[in-house]
Amino acid sequence: QVQLVESGGGLVQPGGSLRLSCAASGSIFSINAMGWYRQAPGKQRELVATITSGGSTNYADSVKGRFTISRDNAKNTVYLQMNSLKPEDTAVYYCNALSIVVVTTRHYWGQGTQVTVSS
Repeated sequence: QVQLVESGGGLVQPGGSLRLSCAASGSIFSINAMGWYRQAPGKQRELVATITSGGSTNYADSVKGRFTISRDNAKNTVYLQMNSLKPEDTAVYYCNALSIVVVTTRHYWGQGTQVTVSS
């Protein structure tokens, strides 16, 4: 019912910047919050940042001050601006959408986009 398409990943040098985008389609009015997760090889998937339908944001301690999550309602798109990138930021980044309709809660995931930070 909700489809997420991610883009913007790539190779960047330490200290560089990337902006990830996540375009939502389908039952977009059912989305209560969206977030970005990441998973490095051999590690568990971890939450990076979230944004609610009201605009409230939250960040993992490891990215505070460097990453910014935002939204463009006209384009039904959520962004993750990543600055001052570090090698430890290397991971597959996934977009997530939370949908709560009456008593039904669902999570939707994008396909993931690779971010590699290396010199």
